[in-house]
Amino acid sequence: MTPTERIRQGLARRQRAEKRFRVYGIVAILLGMSFLLLLFGSIIANGYKAFGQTYIELPVYFDPAVIDPQGTRSEDALFRANYWALAKNALYQQFPEATERRQRREVASILSEGSALDLRAMVQENPELIGTTRDIWLIADDDIDMLMKDYIDRTLPESERRLNDRVIAYVDRLIEAGIIERRFNTNFFTAGDSREPEQAGIFGALSGSFFMLLVTLLLSFPIGVGAAVYLEEFAPRNRFIDLIEININNLAAVPSIIFGLLGLAIFINLFGLPRSTAVVGGLVLTLMTLPTIIITSRASIQSVPPSIKEAALGVGASRMQAVFHHVLPIAMPGMLTGTIIGMAQALGESAPLLMIGMVAFIVEPPQGFTDPATALPVQIFLWSDSPERAFTERTSAAIMVLLAFLIAMNATAVYLRKKIAKKL
Repeated sequence: MTPTERIRQGLARRQRAEKRFRVYGIVAILLGMSFLLLLFGSIIANGYKAFGQTYIELPVYFDPAVIDPQGTRSEDALFRANYWALAKNALYQQFPEATERRQRREVASILSEGSALDLRAMVQENPELIGTTRDIWLIADDDIDMLMKDYIDRTLPESERRLNDRVIAYVDRLIEAGIIERRFNTNFFTAGDSREPEQAGIFGALSGSFFMLLVTLLLSFPIGVGAAVYLEEFAPRNRFIDLIEININNLAAVPSIIFGLLGLAIFINLFGLPRSTAVVGGLVLTLMTLPTIIITSRASIQSVPPSIKEAALGVGASRMQAVFHHVLPIAMPGMLTGTIIGMAQALGESAPLLMIGMVAFIVEPPQGFTDPATALPVQIFLWSDSPERAFTERTSAAIMVLLAFLIAMNATAVYLRKKIAKKL
């Protein structure tokens, strides 16, 4: 075999190997995208129906004898009135044949007890409703909602489903009358947590996440950027600084639950800060995100051409001026990107928050940094442990909201990076 033929054979082998490598890469990408689509598809398929909720339109008579028998219109009387009786009486009118106690109990089970809270809020806002009759859309029970969403199989034997035949017949009569339908579930976005699925919402968890991320941003960004600037531009080169840099790199790989244990030991046990509050959660998430921000900020500073700083020093600028007036503006897009990525990581964390007691059942949304609070990932964790099918649906819906926030934060990082880089 001549040298030319050997070269051609070797070239053919290399070309075949390159083609195989390209095929392997395409297959790997397709597999990754397939698994990602499968994950997103299963979450969306299980959760999109949670954005709709079943309501029943009923003529509610705001009976003065039930709401305010004394006629005082005092806040205490309006608060303590039996609004659940008003909702049940409105529903009983649709089934006059249901006279026995058991039948009435089955009719009442169609409505959610949360409808009484809605009626109370309406009367407190407008006491002029007392003595009038209004057509009002009241929220249905979670089992009725599951029936309307086809999660309950009517063909199963009565003993194997949560609703008996008589209740299903009552619901069918409401459907025929056109007074029951699915509407957009505003409670999911405006209400706090609840033990009843149809009343549960994510507003409390979103509020807690907002306050925690605000604390994290206000602390982690200036501290992280300041530490990166000092270590990269001003710190002397010695063993102590090398030890600090090694520890920062190691902290970036520490499991997040360790930071939760650290926050429990220092912020709660040592400093006595209240458990299950946004300020403690923000401090713990700050500790967790600082290594990421410091590392990305140092990488951004290192990517700035040395000639820019040298030129500034050459025309008489001080070292401080060269760094803050020339190096930092160019490195800022990378710093912002690292900060937003770190914040997105903090938004999705639940393990460190569980360690500081943010797993508590929170109904009222927090109004400040020291109020009891929870976070959206923790809320998802709590709902995923509930046996009701409606909570499974809301768990997937909450995951969809969390993913939307994470995607938005990453898109914001890309946008800011390009916008600032274009100005420079």
